[in-house]
Amino acid sequence: MPLQPSRTIDELHELRELTGDENGAQRVAWTHTWERARKWLRGKLDGLGLEAEIDEAGNQWWTLRGRSDRAVLIGGHIDSVPNGGWLDGALNVVAGVEVLRRIAEEGEPATTVRLVNWADEEGARFGRSLFGSSAAAGSMADQDELRERKDANGVLLPDALRDHDVDLDRALDARRQLEGAAAYLELHIEQGPVLESMDLPLGVVLGTFGVERHGITWTGQAAHAGSTPMDKRRDALAGAAKLALELRGIAKRTGEGAVCTSGNVVCRPGIVTSVVETAEQLLDQRHLDAGKLASMLAEAKEASERFAREENVGVAWKRIWAIEPILFDDDLIELADGAVREVAGTSRRLPSGPLHDAAEVSRAGIPTVMLFVQSLRGLSHTKLEDTRTEHLELSVQALDRLATKTIERVAAD
Repeated sequence: MPLQPSRTIDELHELRELTGDENGAQRVAWTHTWERARKWLRGKLDGLGLEAEIDEAGNQWWTLRGRSDRAVLIGGHIDSVPNGGWLDGALNVVAGVEVLRRIAEEGEPATTVRLVNWADEEGARFGRSLFGSSAAAGSMADQDELRERKDANGVLLPDALRDHDVDLDRALDARRQLEGAAAYLELHIEQGPVLESMDLPLGVVLGTFGVERHGITWTGQAAHAGSTPMDKRRDALAGAAKLALELRGIAKRTGEGAVCTSGNVVCRPGIVTSVVETAEQLLDQRHLDAGKLASMLAEAKEASERFAREENVGVAWKRIWAIEPILFDDDLIELADGAVREVAGTSRRLPSGPLHDAAEVSRAGIPTVMLFVQSLRGLSHTKLEDTRTEHLELSVQALDRLATKTIERVAAD
């Protein structure tokens, strides 16, 4: 059976109709709609003679045995954010289905080939991204904290997992799935504007940004808005506002690839007649270079202390989460670059700002690479997310070429 990229597009539309509404995709992990999508996915792989299983972290696996037990993995995630796009995550897996179909129809491959649908990449319900892949990679080190996580309705994460036959205490047993893995391949929409700005359909991902995520609490003094002179105020929001603007300069001075975001500021008492007493600010900083990321964080902390002195307020920092930059495998990057050039004529190497399951697999020591396909207007995590049909078809072809090249490389080693 020859590769049929158009079938991938048809199946993505089918999945959108099954698990979306007028507001976008609704495949939030650990929900009934997510399970409906997983059941749909199982149906697409029936009849291919694959070994199917769900591991201890809820990840779905399909295995096509080859002449070698060394395995080439193709992966992605089918869960979405609320009101999400039709391609984020789903393209990875559905394209992988098409590639696996083609390989299976040609007979026993030189190496084992496996497709994985990672559980809860987005972390939309409980705020813990990369759940399934971090369990399989052995990097899920925060299980005690995970036991206390609740969703917006007060449901504990372990209880929600149990409803889907996953025991949090056994999730790390999923590490057995990466035994024998020789390479991991992932296709994803770019979720940004770089490829479109260069009029390129496809790109090769160098790695994923490191992330520093912090909560910053500014403490001033509540006072009457009408009777407190401006020069007598200890306004917590003033410190947060100064830092929010300073972040632009920090990113600019750091250079290409640096991003800093003040994502939210919650003020108390939060009434129009009072000076702000406390301002709780969220900060996200990302870079592909670990040294530059550390420098950005140090500069932000120094700036916050300076602004606290200027405004006569207190400032305290608390790390919410951090992850080091991940650089993908050089040899696989070369193979991916060749695959993209063969189907699109030209290629571009670029980093990924968003996190992906591929980063966790790479962290486990598995050679890893990703392909990007252009996103229209750079939009993602919205129902407006889209990619040209011809570019989607090229991406399926590129993933297929990359899989073939990788199988040949692994079999020859």
